[in-house]
Amino acid sequence: MSALIGLLRAFLRPYAAQLWIVIALLMVQAAGNLYLPDLNADLINNGVIKGDADHIWRTGGVMLGIVFALGIVSIVTVYLASRVSMRAGADIRDAIYRRVQGFSGVEMSRFGIPSLITRNINDVQQVQLFLQMALTMLVIAILISVGSVVLAIRESPVLSLLLVVTIPVMIGVVAAITAMLVPLVRVMQVKVDRINQVLREQITGARVIRAFLRTRFEQDRFQEANADITRVGLRFTQVFAVVMPLLIGIANLSGVGVIWFGGRLVSEGSMPIGNMTAFLIYILQILMYVVIAVTVIVLIPRAIAGAERIGQVLATVPAISDPANPVLPASVTGTVAFSHVTFGYPGSERPVLNDLTFTLRPGQTSAITGGTGSGKTTLLGLIHRFHEMTDGAVLLNGEDVRQQAADQLWSTIGLVPQTAFLFRGTVASNLRFGRPDATDEQLWHALEVAQALDFVASMPGGLEALIDQGGSNLSGGQRQRLSIARAIVRRPSLYLFDDCFSALDAGTDARLRAALRAETADATVVIVAQRVATIADADQIIALDAGGIAGIGTHRELLAGCAAYREIVASQFGAEEAA
Repeated sequence: MSALIGLLRAFLRPYAAQLWIVIALLMVQAAGNLYLPDLNADLINNGVIKGDADHIWRTGGVMLGIVFALGIVSIVTVYLASRVSMRAGADIRDAIYRRVQGFSGVEMSRFGIPSLITRNINDVQQVQLFLQMALTMLVIAILISVGSVVLAIRESPVLSLLLVVTIPVMIGVVAAITAMLVPLVRVMQVKVDRINQVLREQITGARVIRAFLRTRFEQDRFQEANADITRVGLRFTQVFAVVMPLLIGIANLSGVGVIWFGGRLVSEGSMPIGNMTAFLIYILQILMYVVIAVTVIVLIPRAIAGAERIGQVLATVPAISDPANPVLPASVTGTVAFSHVTFGYPGSERPVLNDLTFTLRPGQTSAITGGTGSGKTTLLGLIHRFHEMTDGAVLLNGEDVRQQAADQLWSTIGLVPQTAFLFRGTVASNLRFGRPDATDEQLWHALEVAQALDFVASMPGGLEALIDQGGSNLSGGQRQRLSIARAIVRRPSLYLFDDCFSALDAGTDARLRAALRAETADATVVIVAQRVATIADADQIIALDAGGIAGIGTHRELLAGCAAYREIVASQFGAEEAA
């Protein structure tokens, strides 16, 4: 519960004024509802019993006026309460989004993408729904219930003894439900994460599933996850199905008791019938609003579980963050220097990269190659600080990357990742992703360098041609070329090409590299690749083997003096070419 209270306290602070207005309006509503039974008693005692028609009309008119005013107040209250809860929910989602944007690979692996999506959508919805229902129903239920107890005692202290039995029973029922539902809801949220994960994997990997005839297996896996969440949901519903009839039964029995004992007091003349009617209304109000409160209280376990999961995200400090006093490089040249860099993933037995020392200079094309798992992509991740090195230092533009602000660091880098990813939109919107002010001429020029001019020009709309999410309406080679064009549009001082030529044929690959060399003459270019033809003409090739540097030099120099590089060449061209 403390997690929910803390979360709401933090995110409702900007809306404190509106919140107090809502509470004031709820108090007005409660006062009106509590005054109506008193007027009703007066109408019966002094109007109906005495046959005073004028008093009946006057009192009835006042009651109608109060009801009309309460209707208007209720509309305004619900509007303001909904506005506050929706805005608070939007702020929580924004806070989660901003925190996740700063997560490194460590935090992403810890939470998992399906769980983060669930926390930002489903969990926030649970907290938001509870807040809205609490402001519109729970607060007024508490106010009217407490007020009705006080006024019922004022009407008849003797009949009020019924409350000594009824209220503790109802409080016990409510407490028991809450204690039973909180664990169920926590399990439910885990099951939601699981079914999201299964669905995400099956939708993303649909081709692989069909190609390997695993459709039946994946269907069974989904059915298992679906059955798990259904079982928990049914247990939740069963508890609620027992509680509501129980509470309504207590309310009905209380009404019977009031009429039974109240009727005897009226017949004895010790209590006017109008007062007994008012007492009955107060009792029914107490019971009715307790039932209403229970419908909101049922939401509390979900809100608590959601708040705890949201709090876990917001309380997580990213392993990689901006320094307190960021350093601004004296000049942006694109020079990268590795100085005795070692890196190992958390929990790994040995480092992925071990004691790397080399320099990547502007005006040069440097290539990084090595066997699968030799740490090529990880090495690039250290440059743009997607990972934090275990030992040593990486200097970009003469300053340690750990001492530079992330935005400043990334603004000087043009990254083309190993898996080409495009966003839903148009060709132009994807190319302008890193440089919003780029002109159409600059976009066409980047497409020409990336050897993407022909196929983009042939698409309906050209630069305004639609791109599906992930670029699913394009081939792998087309996605790679658009990703390269996107980096070129940015015109950074450092280009990082992470094995992004793999889907290109040899001719397109050669033409693209030749155009890149002319386009990036003053920049530092780093190409990660396993295909020797892609890196053979690089000014400097760094061959990695088992996380260490096996050799540094040109293609001919490494053929002459690096056994690991010769093995790579031999695997692609044969032993004679390597010799």
